[in-house]
Amino acid sequence: MDYDRPLFYHVMDYAAGADRDVIDMVSGSPDWEPPGALRSGLAEYAEAEPDDFQYPPSEGLRGLREEIAARRNVDVERVIITNGAGEANYLAMAGALDATDGSEFLLTDPVYPYYPGKADLLDASKRYVAAEPDGSLDPAAVREQAAASDDDLAAIVVNTPNNPTGAVYDRETVAALADIAAEHDALLIADEVYDKYDYTGRFESALTLDRSNVAVTNAYSKSMAITGFRVGYAILPEPMVGGARTRHMLVNVATSRPAQQAVLEALRETGPEYYQRNRERMAERVDTFTDALDAAGADYTEPDGGFYVMARFEDYPGTLENVKRLVDDAGVAGMPGEAFGDAREDWLRFALVSPRVEEAADRLAAFFA
Repeated sequence: MDYDRPLFYHVMDYAAGADRDVIDMVSGSPDWEPPGALRSGLAEYAEAEPDDFQYPPSEGLRGLREEIAARRNVDVERVIITNGAGEANYLAMAGALDATDGSEFLLTDPVYPYYPGKADLLDASKRYVAAEPDGSLDPAAVREQAAASDDDLAAIVVNTPNNPTGAVYDRETVAALADIAAEHDALLIADEVYDKYDYTGRFESALTLDRSNVAVTNAYSKSMAITGFRVGYAILPEPMVGGARTRHMLVNVATSRPAQQAVLEALRETGPEYYQRNRERMAERVDTFTDALDAAGADYTEPDGGFYVMARFEDYPGTLENVKRLVDDAGVAGMPGEAFGDAREDWLRFALVSPRVEEAADRLAAFFA
């Protein structure tokens, strides 16, 4: 397949080349400090013995896998350390095609564009179910689309808290999705990378369902503000583990050993107040930004979690052309809604991981006044 450079890179490059100051609200890279124990863990590792600079076990450091397994209440053999949640999602989706008779993924619309991209990479087909106006999923609508897929369904793939809508699927919804997948001998793949950014208290991991057809992916990119470390994990049904380990070995050999060790130190030494502080920071930014959207007369989805707000301005569809116009005339860079599917193509998505959220909100309010 031809390589298609992700759209957010195009937008960031355009913003970087602008002739004015531009506030970057394109990608979800946190602007705050990682845990102190992560920094100290890295510093300590620099003084390690030469043997510690060699290949780690392909499936991940045993200590890190055991720590994750204990926290998630699963067998350690189901845990594979991956190069971020991106690889974890790839392993889960590829494994679903191997483990079922299906060749189709059921995705939400709007959708994080890397999911359909991975489906294309795997030569699988895609079917979409539109989210509700508030970003939530109606299990009845999912069931209807799953029925249309019938025996071709390999997996339902969801992200909660959601990028881009900010929706948090409650336990009842996630259980219903697992049931629907089971009815078609398919999997539910739940990407939970924003699990530390639930503003409602409703989030529960799909792992708590204890279902044999559920795979969960996650990473420390967002929760520890380390998107460049690429330490994630997949927790897979036992029959899928062998194939996933083989793919991981052949593509990556292993995940960075120093990064894994630093994450392990941070997990052991970082208390809940670190995550609470950053969650509160994001909740405050959501309030600031949505207040400005109210002043600008915009429609928006009130996020229950995650980093993003989707907004719609009258007579201003969410095209790449209009995103560039916002860069040039308002000094704010966001993402076009059309990048996330058809359901929100008239919308724009803004990442609130910037200390200049209030200034960006003021600029947008002035531009659309």
